[in-house]
Amino acid sequence: MGWFLVFRLFLVGLLAPRAWLQAVPATVILSFLPDQVKMECLGSFARLILKPSYFHNKYVGFAAIDKYGRSWLIDEVLATQCGYTVVQDVWGNLELHVSLIGCYAQMVDDQHFTLTIQITAATNPAMRDAATFRVPVSCSYGPWQPREVVCEANYMEVSVRRNVPPIPDGFLQDQPEDWVAAFPEVQEGAPSIWQIVFHMDTGKKAMLVAEAHTAGYGINTTDTRIVLRASYNATEAQMVEVHGVPFSAVRSSTYYKQRWMLLMVDTAVACPVDGVSYTKETITWTIPKDISPLMSGVSNIKELHVKMGVDLHKLPEQDIASRGYLVASDKDAITVKLPIGAVGGNYKSDVVAGQLGVVYKIRPFVEHLWEDDKRGITKHTILKEISTPLQLVPIKVIDATNVPLQLFNTTVGNFLPDVELTSVTVNDMGPLSLPEAIEQCCAIHGIEHPNGSKDYVLQFPFDTPGVKKEYVVDGVRNYTANITLHFTVIPQAKNFEVPVTVTALVRDAVLPQAVGSCDDQALYLVVKRGNVDQDWLPYVEDTQLTQDMVQRLGYSWQDNGTHLALRVPSQAAHVAYEEIHSSGVVATFRLQLKEPRTQAEMIDFAISCTFSPKELIDCQPNGTMMISAMKLVGIPDLEPSRLMLRDRRCRPASVTEAGATFLFNVSACGTTRKFENATMTYENEVLYFLTGQTAPVYRLKCACQYFIGDALLLQYSPREAPSPSVLPGVGLLALALKVARDNSYRDFYQDTEYPVMRYLRDPLHLQVELLHSQDPQLELFLEDCWATASPDRNSSPQWNIVTDSCENTEDSHQTIFYSVPRGSVMFPTHLKRFEVKMFTFMVNGQALQGQIYFHCSVVICDASYPASDALCARHCIPRRQRVGRSIDHTSDLHGYVSSGAIVMGRRNHTKTS
Repeated sequence: MGWFLVFRLFLVGLLAPRAWLQAVPATVILSFLPDQVKMECLGSFARLILKPSYFHNKYVGFAAIDKYGRSWLIDEVLATQCGYTVVQDVWGNLELHVSLIGCYAQMVDDQHFTLTIQITAATNPAMRDAATFRVPVSCSYGPWQPREVVCEANYMEVSVRRNVPPIPDGFLQDQPEDWVAAFPEVQEGAPSIWQIVFHMDTGKKAMLVAEAHTAGYGINTTDTRIVLRASYNATEAQMVEVHGVPFSAVRSSTYYKQRWMLLMVDTAVACPVDGVSYTKETITWTIPKDISPLMSGVSNIKELHVKMGVDLHKLPEQDIASRGYLVASDKDAITVKLPIGAVGGNYKSDVVAGQLGVVYKIRPFVEHLWEDDKRGITKHTILKEISTPLQLVPIKVIDATNVPLQLFNTTVGNFLPDVELTSVTVNDMGPLSLPEAIEQCCAIHGIEHPNGSKDYVLQFPFDTPGVKKEYVVDGVRNYTANITLHFTVIPQAKNFEVPVTVTALVRDAVLPQAVGSCDDQALYLVVKRGNVDQDWLPYVEDTQLTQDMVQRLGYSWQDNGTHLALRVPSQAAHVAYEEIHSSGVVATFRLQLKEPRTQAEMIDFAISCTFSPKELIDCQPNGTMMISAMKLVGIPDLEPSRLMLRDRRCRPASVTEAGATFLFNVSACGTTRKFENATMTYENEVLYFLTGQTAPVYRLKCACQYFIGDALLLQYSPREAPSPSVLPGVGLLALALKVARDNSYRDFYQDTEYPVMRYLRDPLHLQVELLHSQDPQLELFLEDCWATASPDRNSSPQWNIVTDSCENTEDSHQTIFYSVPRGSVMFPTHLKRFEVKMFTFMVNGQALQGQIYFHCSVVICDASYPASDALCARHCIPRRQRVGRSIDHTSDLHGYVSSGAIVMGRRNHTKTS
């Protein structure tokens, strides 16, 4: 029984001071409507049922109206003293039970009882603007048994007829002093109840009526009866045990003076406080019969009947059987068995430690009637509110997500009607009230089942904010939504939550895609993001690519959210050299995208590019070769410091973890040379030997190829097999045609001094030179030389000054060749010097006034084989003799060279084209 759980969880009476015989200020009284309160007469009780249609979610108070029209607030103390009980059912509906012989009832012949109950209802706890109803109660009951004992939820009541038989001799003999103490009062007192004596194990205690009222007892009389009410925990109450069942008992004698007679009435009362046991399916309620405070001093007891009912309604035998109840009575006890869930009771939700459970509640009562030879007939009515232990309820969650409709659909249940959904949290949104949730994201509705239970259905689309999407495999994404449904149990307002995770596998994953490219300096990787990699992190090996790390590694990147673009230099960290073949070095860069939480590799991209050896081999014009040999993925344990050239004494000039660099002259370290297809090639090899082995496991054959006046992109490649691979490089045999100031050939005009001025027939001292080369075995020869009037060597008019390495016999001023003295330069064979006379061109009989340019085609020969190469042995050899020369050793290299502009002064000497 809850004294302050009234729909809105409190009883108004408890807000005011305890009242006993104190008037309550008058309130505005409204008409009573029978549809709002239902009244029933049930034996010695009247029951008022408040209709939930009106009183739901209101603050409610009760008061009793006395015969003078005054209202008395029914609080907890007044209810115990005057016989009122407020009962709340499992749905929060209120009932008021009224004892017909309670305070303020008007009685006629102890058979007709009238009373007015005032009910106040408001929507606020301060009871402002409250509506007040006065409900008339009128019931008849009788005949009364000599002694009637009632065990209500909040009080014990005993009413005894005044003309009861004398108290048993044995009982009086134990307390003779009670009479001695009371007798003097008989002579003077007015006819009334004037004293109660409580008998306890520690002794006895006498109280006047006013004292008993102050102690919480209710004492009053009717025309024919004496009534005593006491709470179960009254100070003078004692706990006694009868056949294992605890009882609360008050053993008292009430002394009543009637004229010159002093009557002592046994007003003992006893009520069980337990006796209920449970199995999984059955409630067993045991009421012992040998209740000593009620049956003391008697020997002959006759049982008249045992009846039972529910909610103050007695049940006939057929209803008891149809509901599955069982009532049994033997000489020791009355036993009532009630199936859990049977008709007459109700299930009620409850929350303990945040978990939902249910209890089964039922309010049975037993009416036991017996007769003894001392007190006559006793009617013992025991009302019991039984609530089974809490059983946790498994909450059913059904995930009926519809993938084609892109709709999460979950059903949560099965709840009793007293459970209400109040709000929801969807991912990070919430808690949202139901109207807010419906407006922002979700469809919510309830489903009621025929048995009164209900489910709640929550639906929301896949694109609801906060839905987590994770890539699984094979183009499938896992959609996950975390929902929390917030419930409350009414009317107690106990809250609990149901977390739900719903998932859906959807084949809509778009994986990131990458496009790679290369130039001669770097590898480029552009990753177009899909719809699964928003949180994936870029890694190279075990290094995460952050902005700072990218700068430290020398990379550059851009990330605009849809594309990630990386530029990685070809020799940067994490670029792996996998192989070397005829096209160049194969370098590979790998980028992984990893899941941040587990570090699992989700996808990786690799770009492989072949780089020409320009940065790995440098063929310098002065005959120096610089070779960069790097470690390969296939030989992870290679020690760069142990790399060597053909001449094993030639070791690296510098060593790093990634490789080694060699710097050597083309005439050293075992380098070989050959002519082939108008190129000259110097070759060497970088080797690596494992300890104890004679065959190299790493062989990188390097080559520098030279052309005159041109550059060629060359390749190299390694092979894991001992067979050599070739590393060609880029070389340039540069030529120059210079104009000397005189025939000493010590001083030449600089580029800034052109055009050079000469007068007609002045000598021009020209020198053709092979620049930069330090190879003493090379010799330069003039093939043809000619003059033009423009920088284009193929333009017209032209005039030959050297033909097939000889003078032009048609020229009246023939070319003069000069030898190069040994010691004057480092490599005399790299030079050719000759003199021509300054002239001008005649076209159609007219002299051209302008600039003259000189051009030569040259041949570079292998001077180490003079006997087999007539060009290298002589100065003037016809072209036809050179055409058939063997190319095994001395195949020549051709090139072209041109002079700067020569301007002629005015003198009358001309040459005709």
